[in-house]
Amino acid sequence: MSEKQSILLVDDDQEFRKAMKKMFEKSGYDVTVAADGREALETLSKSVFDLIISDLRMPNLNGMELMEAIKKEKLDVPVIFITAYGEVESYMDLMNLGAFEYINKPVKGQEILNVARRALETRGSSRRISRS
Repeated sequence: MSEKQSILLVDDDQEFRKAMKKMFEKSGYDVTVAADGREALETLSKSVFDLIISDLRMPNLNGMELMEAIKKEKLDVPVIFITAYGEVESYMDLMNLGAFEYINKPVKGQEILNVARRALETRGSSRRISRS
């Protein structure tokens, strides 16, 4: 496959975004970042991604609201959530909305890379689908 797979990374922690972006780019992915859910939705309105990795607690539009918007728009993209505030209720709500995975911080680089690869493989050979 000649085209890099694209990831939208959404987190309000700038240092975490930088570190994750660098790690994924070193692993061969094309990474776009957003500081919160609102910025992520703006980015999603202009581009299509193979994977979204998002924090749960963010200002303006949190991860739960972002996931609800993704589901409402019927975007065909796996979503992985990373949070420092693991809560059973939010886990269940996100999984019921179709999230691929929910990982508690602190997260190890190799762990998130493995989950991302699984999410991208699960997507299989289906081609990118834009909004309908």
